[in-house]
Amino acid sequence: MRTELTSLFGLDIYTVNGIYVGKVTDLIIDVESQSVSGIIANHVNTDVFDVAGDGIIIPYRWVVTAADIVLIRDVIRRFQKKADD
Repeated sequence: MRTELTSLFGLDIYTVNGIYVGKVTDLIIDVESQSVSGIIANHVNTDVFDVAGDGIIIPYRWVVTAADIVLIRDVIRRFQKKADD
């Protein structure tokens, strides 16, 4: 997948099942392999991610496609908040 890196900034991130994840704010670039290794997202959906801060890093290997939005694999179930018992 080839794209201008700056075109990803500000895009909304959703899972393939339509769950909002957050918004792209920056990218992590592996200089040696000349590839993107992660996406930094803020405005994270706190109903899904239990985060103390405002941002998360999403491994780029989870990205399915990036155009008008970024679609990632549905890995949300691994990170959902635990229900209070």
